Amino acid sequence: MADSAREGILQRDKETYAIVPKIPMGMLTPQILEKIASVAKKYNIPALKITSAQRIALVGIKKEDVENVWEDLGMEVGYPVGACLHYVQSCPGTEVCRLGQRDSLHMAQKLDELLSQMNIPAKTKVGVSGCPLNCGEGFVRDIGLFGKKETGWTVIIGGNSGRNTRIGDVLAEDLSEEETIDLINRFAQFYIANAKGRERLYRFVPRIGIEEIKKELGLVHS
Repeated sequence: MADSAREGILQRDKETYAIVPKIPMGMLTPQILEKIASVAKKYNIPALKITSAQRIALVGIKKEDVENVWEDLGMEVGYPVGACLHYVQSCPGTEVCRLGQRDSLHMAQKLDELLSQMNIPAKTKVGVSGCPLNCGEGFVRDIGLFGKKETGWTVIIGGNSGRNTRIGDVLAEDLSEEETIDLINRFAQFYIANAKGRERLYRFVPRIGIEEIKKELGLVHS
Protein backbone atom coordinates (compact mmCIF):
# COMPACT_ATOMS: atom_id res chain seq x y z
CA MET A 1 0.00 0.00 0.00
CA ALA A 2 2.69 2.46 0.97
CA ASP A 3 4.76 1.69 -2.12
CA SER A 4 2.03 2.70 -4.57
CA ALA A 5 1.38 5.90 -2.63
CA ARG A 6 5.10 6.61 -2.54
CA GLU A 7 5.15 6.48 -6.35
CA GLY A 8 2.81 9.47 -6.32
CA ILE A 9 -0.72 10.27 -7.43
CA LEU A 10 -1.00 11.01 -11.15
CA GLN A 11 -2.53 14.44 -11.74
CA ARG A 12 -5.04 15.79 -14.23
CA ASP A 13 -2.32 16.69 -16.76
CA LYS A 14 -1.31 12.98 -16.93
CA GLU A 15 2.30 14.06 -16.59
CA THR A 16 2.97 15.21 -13.03
CA TYR A 17 2.38 13.65 -9.63
CA ALA A 18 1.36 14.60 -6.11
CA ILE A 19 2.73 13.13 -2.91
CA VAL A 20 1.41 13.43 0.61
CA PRO A 21 3.83 13.09 3.55
CA LYS A 22 2.47 11.94 6.89
CA ILE A 23 1.79 14.73 9.37
CA PRO A 24 0.29 13.03 12.45
CA MET A 25 -2.74 14.94 13.76
CA GLY A 26 -1.76 17.87 11.54
CA MET A 27 0.92 19.00 14.00
CA LEU A 28 3.85 20.81 12.38
CA THR A 29 7.14 22.25 13.54
CA PRO A 30 9.17 25.10 12.01
CA GLN A 31 11.70 22.48 10.91
CA ILE A 32 9.08 20.46 9.01
CA LEU A 33 7.72 23.57 7.32
CA GLU A 34 11.22 24.70 6.36
CA LYS A 35 12.02 21.26 4.95
CA ILE A 36 8.86 21.16 2.84
CA ALA A 37 9.45 24.70 1.57
CA SER A 38 13.08 23.93 0.74
CA VAL A 39 12.19 20.79 -1.19
CA ALA A 40 9.37 22.57 -3.05
CA LYS A 41 11.80 25.28 -4.17
CA LYS A 42 14.54 22.80 -5.12
CA TYR A 43 12.25 20.79 -7.42
CA ASN A 44 10.08 23.71 -8.60
CA ILE A 45 6.93 22.13 -7.17
CA PRO A 46 4.17 24.53 -8.21
CA ALA A 47 1.50 23.85 -5.58
CA LEU A 48 1.28 22.98 -1.89
CA LYS A 49 -2.22 22.09 -0.68
CA ILE A 50 -3.48 21.57 2.85
CA THR A 51 -5.75 18.52 2.67
CA SER A 52 -8.93 17.69 4.57
CA ALA A 53 -6.92 15.02 6.43
CA GLN A 54 -4.63 17.66 8.00
CA ARG A 55 -1.70 16.91 5.69
CA ILE A 56 0.19 18.91 3.05
CA ALA A 57 0.13 17.64 -0.52
CA LEU A 58 3.02 18.54 -2.81
CA VAL A 59 1.45 18.79 -6.25
CA GLY A 60 2.96 18.95 -9.73
CA ILE A 61 6.12 16.86 -9.31
CA LYS A 62 7.86 15.46 -12.37
CA LYS A 63 7.86 11.67 -12.43
CA GLU A 64 11.65 11.45 -12.41
CA ASP A 65 11.80 13.66 -9.29
CA VAL A 66 9.27 11.83 -7.10
CA GLU A 67 11.68 9.47 -5.32
CA ASN A 68 14.29 12.22 -4.87
CA VAL A 69 11.64 14.44 -3.29
CA TRP A 70 10.81 11.70 -0.81
CA GLU A 71 14.47 11.19 0.01
CA ASP A 72 15.01 14.91 0.60
CA LEU A 73 11.89 15.22 2.74
CA GLY A 74 12.82 12.27 4.93
CA MET A 75 9.14 11.82 5.88
CA GLU A 76 6.79 8.85 5.92
CA VAL A 77 4.08 8.35 3.31
CA GLY A 78 0.85 9.92 4.55
CA TYR A 79 -1.57 8.79 1.84
CA PRO A 80 -2.41 5.13 2.50
CA VAL A 81 -4.10 3.23 -0.30
CA GLY A 82 -6.83 0.64 0.10
CA ALA A 83 -8.06 -1.16 3.22
CA CYS A 84 -6.26 0.35 6.20
CA LEU A 85 -6.23 3.30 8.57
CA HIS A 86 -6.12 6.38 6.35
CA TYR A 87 -5.77 9.06 8.99
CA VAL A 88 -6.50 10.24 12.49
CA GLN A 89 -7.45 13.91 12.58
CA SER A 90 -7.63 15.91 15.78
CA CYS A 91 -8.49 19.32 17.13
CA PRO A 92 -5.85 21.03 19.33
CA GLY A 93 -7.62 20.00 22.55
CA THR A 94 -6.11 21.06 25.85
CA GLU A 95 -2.70 21.52 24.22
CA VAL A 96 -3.60 25.06 23.12
CA CYS A 97 -7.37 25.57 22.70
CA ARG A 98 -9.07 27.60 25.42
CA LEU A 99 -12.19 25.45 24.98
CA GLY A 100 -10.37 22.13 25.17
CA GLN A 101 -11.51 19.79 27.92
CA ARG A 102 -9.46 16.67 27.10
CA ASP A 103 -6.06 15.99 25.51
CA SER A 104 -7.25 15.11 22.02
CA LEU A 105 -3.76 15.13 20.47
CA HIS A 106 -2.50 12.54 22.92
CA MET A 107 -5.57 10.37 22.37
CA ALA A 108 -5.27 10.70 18.59
CA GLN A 109 -1.64 9.58 18.74
CA LYS A 110 -2.63 6.54 20.80
CA LEU A 111 -5.32 5.60 18.27
CA ASP A 112 -2.94 6.07 15.35
CA GLU A 113 -0.47 3.70 17.00
CA LEU A 114 -3.22 1.16 17.75
CA LEU A 115 -5.13 1.11 14.46
CA SER A 116 -2.23 1.48 12.05
CA GLN A 117 -1.00 -1.96 13.14
CA MET A 118 -4.30 -3.71 12.33
CA ASN A 119 -5.48 -5.40 9.14
CA ILE A 120 -8.62 -3.28 8.94
CA PRO A 121 -11.15 -4.51 6.33
CA ALA A 122 -11.70 -1.16 4.62
CA LYS A 123 -10.60 2.47 4.47
CA THR A 124 -10.97 3.89 7.96
CA LYS A 125 -10.87 7.51 9.11
CA VAL A 126 -10.81 8.69 12.71
CA GLY A 127 -11.72 12.06 14.22
CA VAL A 128 -10.88 13.12 17.78
CA SER A 129 -12.19 16.20 19.58
CA GLY A 130 -11.21 17.54 22.97
CA CYS A 131 -14.67 18.92 23.72
CA PRO A 132 -18.32 18.41 22.64
CA LEU A 133 -18.02 21.07 19.91
CA ASN A 134 -16.54 18.25 17.79
CA CYS A 135 -14.10 20.24 15.67
CA GLY A 136 -12.39 16.90 14.98
CA GLU A 137 -15.56 15.85 13.08
CA GLY A 138 -15.94 12.54 14.88
CA PHE A 139 -19.65 12.18 14.09
CA VAL A 140 -18.86 11.90 10.37
CA ARG A 141 -15.84 9.60 10.67
CA ASP A 142 -15.65 5.81 10.79
CA ILE A 143 -14.56 6.13 14.41
CA GLY A 144 -14.97 9.34 16.39
CA LEU A 145 -14.35 10.59 19.90
CA PHE A 146 -15.04 13.70 21.90
CA GLY A 147 -14.11 14.47 25.47
CA LYS A 148 -15.71 16.15 28.45
CA LYS A 149 -13.60 17.34 31.34
CA GLU A 150 -15.75 15.91 34.12
CA THR A 151 -17.01 12.66 32.59
CA GLY A 152 -14.48 11.46 30.01
CA TRP A 153 -14.67 10.25 26.43
CA THR A 154 -17.60 9.47 24.13
CA VAL A 155 -16.98 6.94 21.35
CA ILE A 156 -18.87 7.20 18.05
CA ILE A 157 -18.86 4.64 15.21
CA GLY A 158 -20.13 4.40 11.65
CA GLY A 159 -20.08 8.02 10.50
CA ASN A 160 -19.30 9.19 6.97
CA SER A 161 -18.95 12.59 5.30
CA GLY A 162 -18.98 11.48 1.67
CA ARG A 163 -21.82 11.03 -0.79
CA ASN A 164 -23.40 8.47 1.53
CA THR A 165 -23.42 10.85 4.47
CA ARG A 166 -24.17 9.27 7.82
CA ILE A 167 -24.13 10.57 11.39
CA GLY A 168 -22.35 8.01 13.56
CA ASP A 169 -23.90 6.13 16.46
CA VAL A 170 -22.76 6.63 20.04
CA LEU A 171 -21.15 3.39 21.19
CA ALA A 172 -20.28 4.39 24.74
CA GLU A 173 -19.95 7.46 26.96
CA ASP A 174 -18.07 8.63 30.05
CA LEU A 175 -14.96 6.52 29.51
CA SER A 176 -11.46 7.00 30.88
CA GLU A 177 -8.53 7.05 28.46
CA GLU A 178 -7.71 3.42 29.24
CA GLU A 179 -11.34 2.32 28.81
CA THR A 180 -11.56 4.20 25.52
CA ILE A 181 -8.47 2.57 24.04
CA ASP A 182 -9.62 -0.86 25.22
CA LEU A 183 -13.10 -0.42 23.74
CA ILE A 184 -11.85 0.78 20.38
CA ASN A 185 -9.40 -2.12 20.28
CA ARG A 186 -12.19 -4.62 20.98
CA PHE A 187 -14.53 -2.95 18.50
CA ALA A 188 -11.85 -3.00 15.80
CA GLN A 189 -11.31 -6.71 16.39
CA PHE A 190 -15.07 -7.30 16.13
CA TYR A 191 -15.14 -5.30 12.89
CA ILE A 192 -12.23 -7.27 11.45
CA ALA A 193 -13.91 -10.57 12.30
CA ASN A 194 -17.37 -9.72 10.98
CA ALA A 195 -17.04 -7.27 8.09
CA LYS A 196 -17.73 -8.18 4.49
CA GLY A 197 -15.00 -7.51 1.94
CA ARG A 198 -14.04 -3.81 1.99
CA GLU A 199 -17.15 -2.94 3.99
CA ARG A 200 -16.79 0.57 5.41
CA LEU A 201 -18.01 1.18 8.93
CA TYR A 202 -20.84 3.42 7.76
CA ARG A 203 -22.30 0.29 6.15
CA PHE A 204 -21.13 -2.22 8.76
CA VAL A 205 -22.64 -0.49 11.78
CA PRO A 206 -26.23 -0.22 10.48
CA ARG A 207 -26.04 -3.74 9.03
CA ILE A 208 -25.10 -5.28 12.37
CA GLY A 209 -27.04 -2.75 14.43
CA ILE A 210 -25.67 -0.52 17.17
CA GLU A 211 -27.51 -2.39 19.95
CA GLU A 212 -26.18 -5.74 18.75
CA ILE A 213 -22.66 -4.32 18.61
CA LYS A 214 -23.04 -3.07 22.18
CA LYS A 215 -24.16 -6.54 23.28
CA GLU A 216 -21.26 -8.22 21.52
CA LEU A 217 -18.84 -5.87 23.26
CA GLY A 218 -20.41 -6.39 26.67
CA LEU A 219 -21.74 -2.87 26.94
CA VAL A 220 -25.31 -4.03 27.56
CA HIS A 221 -26.76 -7.32 28.70
CA SER A 222 -29.04 -9.35 26.42
